Amino acid sequence: MKTQKTLRLVSQGFILLSAVSLLSVSLMAFANPQSVMDLVAVQLNNTDAFSSIRGVYGGVGLTLFITLIYMLRQNFRKGLAFLCLLWGFYAASRLITIFAEGPLGAFGTQWLITESVFFLVAFVLYLVSKSAVTVKTVN
Repeated sequence: MKTQKTLRLVSQGFILLSAVSLLSVSLMAFANPQSVMDLVAVQLNNTDAFSSIRGVYGGVGLTLFITLIYMLRQNFRKGLAFLCLLWGFYAASRLITIFAEGPLGAFGTQWLITESVFFLVAFVLYLVSKSAVTVKTVN
């Protein structure tokens, strides 16, 4: 029983960390889209570019944040599954870039490592929480 509670709290903490990370970029994109693009040395030069960054990083990021908070409260296992997809596809996108365009710079490499670690954490927590649910059901 205590193990299940600890697992739930760790999982919810990880979901919250992921949600807040996405929220911080989202808020930065809403307030100043150029600041997001400065991280990768890209200059926004028209209003369509600004609105696209606000939409993708701001709007989609805020949607992801709200979704994660909902899952954290309603079904943390689904939240972990969602994070497996999110962080896994972020990392996969960077790997595709390596094969299609060449090596990543320092920023991309750091985020490939971060996203891969976050994927693994979500995946392990998901698997462990599944086995904890199975054990509880059997007992």
